[in-house]
Amino acid sequence: MMMDLVIRGGTLVTSHGVVQADIGIREEKIVVIGLDLSGKEKIDASGKFVFPGVIDAHTHMAAPGFGAMSSDNFLTGTQAAASGGVTTIIDFTVGSPETSIPEEIMCRKKTAKEAVIDYSLHAEVIGWKPGQEDEFEKAVKSGIGSFKFYMAYGSLGQRSNTGVLYYAFRKIAELGAVAMVHAEDDSIIESLLDQLGPDEEASILSLPRSRPAVCEGVAMDQAVYLAEQTGVDLHVVHISSALGIKVLKRAKLRNVSISGETCPHYLLLSEDVYKTQNGHQFSVIPPLRAKRDQEALWAALREGLIDLVATDHCPFMQEQKRWQGSFSKIPYGLPGVETLLPLLYSEGVVKGRIPLTALPQLLSEGPARINGLYPRKGTLSIGSDADLVIFDPNKEWIISAGSLHMSTDFSPYEGWLIRGAVLTTISRGRVVYDAGEFKGEAGWGEFIPSVKDPAAGHGALKGENLKDLTGVDSYVAV
Repeated sequence: MMMDLVIRGGTLVTSHGVVQADIGIREEKIVVIGLDLSGKEKIDASGKFVFPGVIDAHTHMAAPGFGAMSSDNFLTGTQAAASGGVTTIIDFTVGSPETSIPEEIMCRKKTAKEAVIDYSLHAEVIGWKPGQEDEFEKAVKSGIGSFKFYMAYGSLGQRSNTGVLYYAFRKIAELGAVAMVHAEDDSIIESLLDQLGPDEEASILSLPRSRPAVCEGVAMDQAVYLAEQTGVDLHVVHISSALGIKVLKRAKLRNVSISGETCPHYLLLSEDVYKTQNGHQFSVIPPLRAKRDQEALWAALREGLIDLVATDHCPFMQEQKRWQGSFSKIPYGLPGVETLLPLLYSEGVVKGRIPLTALPQLLSEGPARINGLYPRKGTLSIGSDADLVIFDPNKEWIISAGSLHMSTDFSPYEGWLIRGAVLTTISRGRVVYDAGEFKGEAGWGEFIPSVKDPAAGHGALKGENLKDLTGVDSYVAV
């Protein structure tokens, strides 16, 4: 059988090991993995790593919030994603008390039509009330298998109280879907904000002080208890602290059906950046933490406690983030979809913090399993979508907002020396990025349903199978 495209001589990297082989692609799928394959077209990947396409499971394209609109839309944001080896994003609907979840899904699918890579969606749950369980049923029928709840932002009308969480979790469990939580205790935050004086309000240093790590720990504990009582699959987004990791570990050791994610900025940046001249540009929620929290997060990656790394990509221009006299008047969010893979390789693998095989686990297979995309996505397997990344492990380059493709003039990693670069990104068998040039087209991306097979389980590592990833036999020193 003649292949449409063959990737020749690359080092295939999966969560299970590393092997040198060819990949044969036909009609958008991986159809054979072997040696000396031939096809109509071929790409020489000798001396390069071949990863499964990265899934960024937490992005905010064209997202309104905090008085601003994120500066990447589904066209520019997915172009940037493809340039960084991301072949699938999972974005969010825009929830509102005035609209239903099914309506919000329909609207968001229309907004996403220009995507140049595949996408799926999480549904925000804002303003939902017990008695409206049919909204979850309709959402699942439309291909949405995860629902996000805010345990903070009560002042903005976005918080879900425990009553809402309990009844919603029960229905979501019945449907075999995933309940996601933004875990920060709202009452602690509000009490701290109420105590701020004018001078503190006028300092970006008050952002981390008003949302300490205890907020994350308290909220996670509450969500875990409700998940335990309802049997729902729980996913905690953007875990930022050592306290959060402790809660996650306790839950997994009790075999609660829970998964957790963190973000590159929590792994690589500390609250010290708020002390710099432009510290306000690093405004993000949860806020950046202490260096001891970074160390705890890296340890959690090595131990297999954290199931995936996602970016929470929510970029703004510097003008949008200009200082207006108060930390509460700045839009919160950082860019990251394009630098996810290079940063995790350079700062994680090269520096010996995680093994090479952790990358496909954390960036591809983990997010695919938890979000119902596996095995169509997230793996180099026969029958899976031909989403691949050819990666040069030796190329060195310097991060600069001006040379990246994200629609922002600010990078939190400006000037960082990076080892390892994406050479080629392939989406369903089509080259969409190659040698610094974007080659895709608007609308190529398809909506991918994210409803899990109930027999597949949550996909997260639990207490009985947690492993120390530093002991994986396929570790490759670079």
